[in-house]
Amino acid sequence: MTEISKVEIQIAEDKNKIVLQNKAKELLQNKAVDIIVGYGEGTDNTVHAVFITNPDNTSELIYDERCLQNLAVYLLKAEVRKFTKIGIIANIPVMRTILQLASENQLKEEKIVIIGITADGSLKEFSGFNELQEYIQLNNLGISEEDQEILNKLDSMTAEERWNFWTEQFSRCNKCYACRAACPLCYCNRCQVEYNQPQIITPESTTQGNFEWHFMRAMHLAGRCIECGECGRACNVKIPVHLLTFKMSQTVKNTFGITAGTDAKLGSVMSTFKPDDKENFIQ
Repeated sequence: MTEISKVEIQIAEDKNKIVLQNKAKELLQNKAVDIIVGYGEGTDNTVHAVFITNPDNTSELIYDERCLQNLAVYLLKAEVRKFTKIGIIANIPVMRTILQLASENQLKEEKIVIIGITADGSLKEFSGFNELQEYIQLNNLGISEEDQEILNKLDSMTAEERWNFWTEQFSRCNKCYACRAACPLCYCNRCQVEYNQPQIITPESTTQGNFEWHFMRAMHLAGRCIECGECGRACNVKIPVHLLTFKMSQTVKNTFGITAGTDAKLGSVMSTFKPDDKENFIQ
């Protein structure tokens, strides 16, 4: 990238940031929202979530290529949910999460104001879920070329080779559950791993226990994962756990023609049945 290109990008980012900050300040001042959930500058060139209730503090808001965390994970937290009206900085993954949460009756349209961020970093306002759905469906919702290449490689393996691949990956898992904490669709008050009567998932970090946990999580996200990849980024030992849910998403789409996070009234794949459903999974 040339120096001129870098300068042009920086100018565009600075302009977009000011527009974002002004919009957030306007919403808070006009009492259109009670809180803004967004991105702020952290230490060592990192980015973290910020929660702003004072219009004078909106200068803390930023948005650039580092802002990858799916902020929708905070929408169902008690500390945020207590507010009557929530404003949230939303890129495509956050937008899709909002629609998926709405489809699962976890989020009401009148509860949230979406401050949309387009692919070029500019601001886009939405009048409601219908307009949000139209925008989402016009965008490229595919996963990255790098992740797709790995999935293709896994598909080309034999069952034994795939088993060995995941056995090696899961051998590093220390059951920290960062993948669960980072996922905006893992919102159960009590996860299956926390039950011990009966105990379905063994708590130890063993080969069997790790397979049980990651396979259960992938199955629970079938037809629900919006492919933000946050679980994989959160893993402290760099296991590509997001590939499991990505694969499930592709299987659901190919089998049922459903893409999570595209419709606020999307039915549940795992609990919706039709007489004409394919039954080739029955052996």
